[in-house]
Amino acid sequence: MSPPLVVFDLDGTLVDTAPDLVASLNHAVTQAGIEPVTYADLTHLVGHGARAMIERTFALRGKALSEEELTWQMKEFVDFYHGSMPGGSLPYPGVIAALDRLQDAGLRLAVCTNKPEMLAKRLLEGLDLIDRFAAISGGDTFSVRKPHAEHLLSTVANAGAVAEHTVMVGDSLNDILVARNAAVPSIAVPFGYSDVPIESLSPDRIIQHFDELTPELVKTVLGREKK
Repeated sequence: MSPPLVVFDLDGTLVDTAPDLVASLNHAVTQAGIEPVTYADLTHLVGHGARAMIERTFALRGKALSEEELTWQMKEFVDFYHGSMPGGSLPYPGVIAALDRLQDAGLRLAVCTNKPEMLAKRLLEGLDLIDRFAAISGGDTFSVRKPHAEHLLSTVANAGAVAEHTVMVGDSLNDILVARNAAVPSIAVPFGYSDVPIESLSPDRIIQHFDELTPELVKTVLGREKK
């Protein structure tokens, strides 16, 4: 039988990337005369990747954005973010110990994020986390992205696991929806970048701290899903 697989979202779930996302976004948009965004804007802006962050920032400030300018903005964002990574981004409290617990119990780990794959891997490498994951997929790894079920299901396949033994851990709507669309149970964290209370998204379980993420919890959530 395939060992359980725990798939994590990245921004707002495994790693608090808010300082660097805001800095990189403002680096790009201020060059187009856009007023800088703040941390308070972040939950409205993240979750769909850098492209959507830029598009939403322009919309938030009431300024039109052409495809040509979007391409230029993307380059500015990615170059700045890549060059400063990992910057001030840090794993959330308890993440390292939780990963240790899961791996020591024989569980596999993977990452499924809408962040571009290159940036996701660079961040995880910079934080010395990359070797922990059997698969890392970004928003440009496949032809679809979260919340499309195939983004998660293809990540599961790349990790050498099966959906029936997989749990998705995330902080926002896309994570709960991709789990639901893939018929995979979900565990949510409330400290990420969701723009609505995580309870309103009806995940299978909510944990307040990564201290609660144990092999026993994963197996309990999987067992509940099968009933």
